[in-house]
Amino acid sequence: MAKKIILWLFMAFFVYAALVQYNDPDPYVWIPTYLIPVFLCYHKLQGKGEAIIYFTIGLLYFMWAINQFPPEWEGVMLNELGMKTINIELGRESLGLGVCAVGVWVCALLK
Repeated sequence: MAKKIILWLFMAFFVYAALVQYNDPDPYVWIPTYLIPVFLCYHKLQGKGEAIIYFTIGLLYFMWAINQFPPEWEGVMLNELGMKTINIELGRESLGLGVCAVGVWVCALLK
């Protein structure tokens, strides 16, 4: 029962994350990026999928998060002038990818 609750919570979170990407400058990249973990969680809910596949996909998300990490960390919130910088955007994207990696890894560990 706990497995189903965890998977449904992950799916709801990632669907929400995908939905808020509609106004992103490149939603065609980020909407599928957040929907892949939804598919994987649903697949796991059906009792399918090998753990090695989930760990590999999680590793790809993790490596993408490292690659996306900004050269200078400015946080993820708007600065005091209300202007977004490229480093803030990269930081947000990097953290989102890290959350995807963790979500997929948790799915891999659920039996």
